Amino acid sequence: MTKSEIHFTVELDEQRVPEKIFWDATENPNEGINETKAISISVWDHYHRGLLGINLWTKDMPVDEMNHFAIDVVGNLSQMLKDSTNDQKIIEILERAGKEMTLHLNEEAKKN
Repeated sequence: MTKSEIHFTVELDEQRVPEKIFWDATENPNEGINETKAISISVWDHYHRGLLGINLWTKDMPVDEMNHFAIDVVGNLSQMLKDSTNDQKIIEILERAGKEMTLHLNEEAKKN
C-alpha cells in the first residue's frame, strides 16, 4: 500500500500564539518545507458524527489575507461538495456566500 503524509510544524511564542507555521507533504509539488501564515484542517469524526477542526494563523497574518483565505476556504468547500455530493442547493448557498464575501472585501478596499 502506498502512503502519503502531510506534516505541520508550529512555532509558538511564550503565550503559545503561533509565530510561524510550516508544512510539508510527500506529494509536495514545491519540494521541501513551506512556510505559511494560516491553516484550516477539518476532519470528520464519523463515530460522534461531527467536525474535528484545527484553525491556526500566525500573529503577523494580515487581516486582508485572512479574509481572502476564508473566501478560498468557502470556495474549496463548495468544490468538495460538487465533487462528492453534487447537492446543488448547498453548493448554491456556499457560492452565494463566497460572492457576498468578495463583494464586501472589494467595497472595503475602495474605502481604504
